[in-house]
Amino acid sequence: MTQNLRRILRGVALVAALSATASCSWLPRSGPNKQEIFAGSVLREGDAFILVVNDRVNQVASVTPALGFAAGFRNAGELGSDTIRPGDVLGLTIWENVDDGLLVPQGQNATVLEEVQVDGAGFIFIPYAGRIRAADNTPEGIRRIISERLASETPDPQVQVRRLAGDGATVSIVGAVGGQGVYPIERPTRTLASMLAAAGGVSIPPEIAQVTVVRGNHTGRIWFQDLYDHPGHDIALRGGDRIFVEQDTRSFTALGATGTQTRVPFESQTISAIEAIAQVGGLTPNLADPTGVFVFRNEPEEIAEQLVGQDVVGAQRVVYVLDLTSPNGMFMARDFAIRDQDTLYVTEAPITQFNKTISALLGSLGQVGSLSNIGQ
Repeated sequence: MTQNLRRILRGVALVAALSATASCSWLPRSGPNKQEIFAGSVLREGDAFILVVNDRVNQVASVTPALGFAAGFRNAGELGSDTIRPGDVLGLTIWENVDDGLLVPQGQNATVLEEVQVDGAGFIFIPYAGRIRAADNTPEGIRRIISERLASETPDPQVQVRRLAGDGATVSIVGAVGGQGVYPIERPTRTLASMLAAAGGVSIPPEIAQVTVVRGNHTGRIWFQDLYDHPGHDIALRGGDRIFVEQDTRSFTALGATGTQTRVPFESQTISAIEAIAQVGGLTPNLADPTGVFVFRNEPEEIAEQLVGQDVVGAQRVVYVLDLTSPNGMFMARDFAIRDQDTLYVTEAPITQFNKTISALLGSLGQVGSLSNIGQ
């Protein structure tokens, strides 16, 4: 190879290296750099609000949607265990003071009528007493009615009425519990927490367990732990309630210079930016820029207006900036709450791209040297 050709090849390699130094967009990287993200700001005719996280931003943006039951659930009183409902099963015992009674078998002093079910209209039938309305009554009230009606047929009858477990006041429990099934509302299981205990408790970590109650056309949801931390949410149950226990489905996505790039499920009711970073293995030491930690989120209109101090229409794209090297950066990240569907992105440090450029430059010069040797 001639001397002139070698000079031309070296010149081409030098131009390529200078171009790479001026613009590194062709080099491999995990995503946009800080300048490219800031270029999308509404201040630069972009479509995202870019906000540096401070105390005011944290106060507005870190509001986490709470779970809880509406007043209609919380104000419902406990069902009395003595109130009879259609579908309940009663047990009756009748004593008669004569040797040859109406109902009592010969040689005995009492007759037992087990599993007398209240029909859909709320009535039961007792021989010689007729059809008796049991629904919305109590065992004591039913006892008096039967006694009065039998008194004209047999002298001084004695009647005992018991409410047995029936399907008139039951709830269904499905999902992540020890025992799925249909359970009667009885004296020990009148409230949600006691009914879940009767079903064997939850079979998933309590920190991420959510309990949903469907009552007619109304639905309420609460964290399992809040049933015990806030007794006011331990609602009284109603016949026909459907109870679902399921694992929290919220998640965030981690991208960029972190220990792993993946979709990450929540492991607790709340998670801060610092906890989210730790959950994905922290910042990659030889790649990450601790001044370029971003959280991408679609904020609802009411929150976006508080953040930007102006009227907006509909949900807005907001990019939160966390600088972990600032004096209070760690505290800000600790107080910033990650929400469902957030994207946590960490940019690469400028030196990372510089090192890639140098590596590309040295590789180019090495190829030039190889071509030179081939031409000799």
